[in-house]
Amino acid sequence: MADRYLHWTRTGPGRFLSRRLGLPQPARLHRWSAERPVLEGGPLLHLTAGRTACDGAALAAALGGCGLPVRTKTADTSRPETHFSAVVLDATGIRSAAELGEVHSALHPVVRSLAANGRVVLLGSVPAPDDHHQAAAQQALEGFVRSLGKELTKGCTAQLVRVRVAPGAHGEAHAGTVRTGALESTLHFLLSPKSAYVSGQSITVDPSLPTAAAVPEAGDGHSGGRTSGDRRAAGPARPLAGRTALVTGAARGIGAAVAETLARDGAHVVCLDVPQSEPELSALAERLGGSALPMDIGTPFAGADIAAALPSGGLDVLVQNAGITRDRRLANMSAERWRSVLDINLAAVLRTTDHLLGSGAVRAGGRIVATASIAGIAGNTGQTNYAASKAGVAGMVRSLAPRAAAEHGVTVNAVAPGFIETRMTAAVPFFVREAGRRMNSLSQGGLPADVAETVAWFAHPGSGGVNGQVVRVCGQSLLGA
Repeated sequence: MADRYLHWTRTGPGRFLSRRLGLPQPARLHRWSAERPVLEGGPLLHLTAGRTACDGAALAAALGGCGLPVRTKTADTSRPETHFSAVVLDATGIRSAAELGEVHSALHPVVRSLAANGRVVLLGSVPAPDDHHQAAAQQALEGFVRSLGKELTKGCTAQLVRVRVAPGAHGEAHAGTVRTGALESTLHFLLSPKSAYVSGQSITVDPSLPTAAAVPEAGDGHSGGRTSGDRRAAGPARPLAGRTALVTGAARGIGAAVAETLARDGAHVVCLDVPQSEPELSALAERLGGSALPMDIGTPFAGADIAAALPSGGLDVLVQNAGITRDRRLANMSAERWRSVLDINLAAVLRTTDHLLGSGAVRAGGRIVATASIAGIAGNTGQTNYAASKAGVAGMVRSLAPRAAAEHGVTVNAVAPGFIETRMTAAVPFFVREAGRRMNSLSQGGLPADVAETVAWFAHPGSGGVNGQVVRVCGQSLLGA
């Protein structure tokens, strides 16, 4: 459903009245397209607060791959014509409350120079359990970023990326602490139009975790249907070439967008949805050059049936997106409404994930991405069943992630969408729908593509250092943490 208010504020009368009345003025978000793949409006400004704990060469290489010219001096920012598409502040070496003043000193002079749809990314360190001064200072960065994200306008966003620093490296220049590959995919995502609807998030990157396994050459006995041609096709534009992805709930909405985005990135996508959706599912799979798998994921043996049906004998990316809603206030909710939502949204996810991971159907170096929701973080009236199921998904991710990485070489993460423009939200009553659209820092609803781009970042072969994360795709909703 079209956002009529958003379109109205882009007309002359709409701009005038919304300003005079103090109404929200949603910015036109720059989302990724082949024609406009990078941020626009100026170079990337790289600053440092305190003594970095990063490998400077690795960080410079990661930033250099974002497609923007990189500037490290701010001497020209006093000129009004100077604008930046992004500002990256390395605060990994901040260890005390007093040193937080350097964060203010670095960003205060340049925050007004951020171009429309600009990005602010702070690099911090994971709070140290044995140094409460460092832990306090690094935790302070999270509150700072969340507040800054709510202050920024013109479609700009702010994020905190925490790096797990080697022991003893805090406050020292420490070569080798952050490998290029560990930060590269995360910075490329956050410093691109692909993250247009992600803001106010805290993401941890652990450089000690391995990246994805290489796609085997054909004929090596392990290719499982992947070809050497697929491997040669892999590159920055097609990072998933030669890999197989399964997307549940793929027939429409967010699931279809995820399937399309993973196919764009080179994956062979297996599209799964209930048999009733077979016409839409088959049409999508044919258009993407993938495979359709009409199946009810809620059956007890769905995991085994999926494994048996995989065209290449294994998976590199598993996206657990299937879900249903059966909304009622608890006082009016039948046991059947409760059971059906918990079974599909949570129990089925647990059963199929356990089977596909335990049986080896998800290959080493693989990625599991589940769909949670801000309803599971902040709660929502009439959705005790749905919120419980989505909070359960987040709990699964945080518990399973370290074991899956250690035992199987597989990462487990989740996206938590906010108000996304889909058929489901189009059916929401008008005033509730408008509140959902406006009650975030970007004053508008997101698109299925916003969730899909976040899933694609989790699925990227270079995202091996990102594990156990629940990232909200909600425009920094004013509800929840």
